[in-house]
Amino acid sequence: MKTNRVLLKLSGEALAGSKKTGFDEDTVREVAKQVKISVEAGVQVGVVIGGGNFWRGRTSNAIDRTKADQIGMLATIMNCIYASEIFRTEGMMTQILTPFECGSMTKLFSKDRANKYFEKGMVVFFAGGTGHPYFSTDTGIVLRAIEMDADCILLAKAIDGVYDSDPKVNPDAKKYDTITIEEVIEKKLAVVDLTASIMCMEHRMPMAVFDLNEKNSIANAMQGKINGTVVTV
Repeated sequence: MKTNRVLLKLSGEALAGSKKTGFDEDTVREVAKQVKISVEAGVQVGVVIGGGNFWRGRTSNAIDRTKADQIGMLATIMNCIYASEIFRTEGMMTQILTPFECGSMTKLFSKDRANKYFEKGMVVFFAGGTGHPYFSTDTGIVLRAIEMDADCILLAKAIDGVYDSDPKVNPDAKKYDTITIEEVIEKKLAVVDLTASIMCMEHRMPMAVFDLNEKNSIANAMQGKINGTVVTV
């Protein structure tokens, strides 16, 4: 799975490291160093980050779902601003694009603008999700990957691949080296949410799932060396 343009999905919790909330600079810096290897090799990299280190969705019926999702969108923007700065200290050029105006903090997303940044060798952070409630960052990254004609989506997770059941609960859970997106949907495997899975199937967007904490896992994945699960289309 050789890639020329790839979108990398990081969970917000991943940025927090062992602290589980906020930011862990060492964790983010390690991600940046691995991404830099691929950028210097000519790979065009887009990044989407979840917001779970700040906000895990509606926690009370006192908060409207739309408002809760808007808080989550803002959490992803904070994460991208932080990660972007760490990437810059590692010597990369970055830009942050959002689907709605955020003053001078980000630029408004358009495909032409993103392509211009990619062609300049910049790492492009796609923040703010889709800009609409009821859509997760899973859906957001699939949407951007399709729009930007990415070769694949890389999902850096706290687990080393896709299993037929939860390996934390079932010690005999089977890990897939490869699996089709149709099987993911049919078996209701939680690779990404259902909306995102169906979009991948309809638009033939492959994914790869691997362990964020494995040594050099991001750098290897961006060079097509997946020590996890490849989701084919």
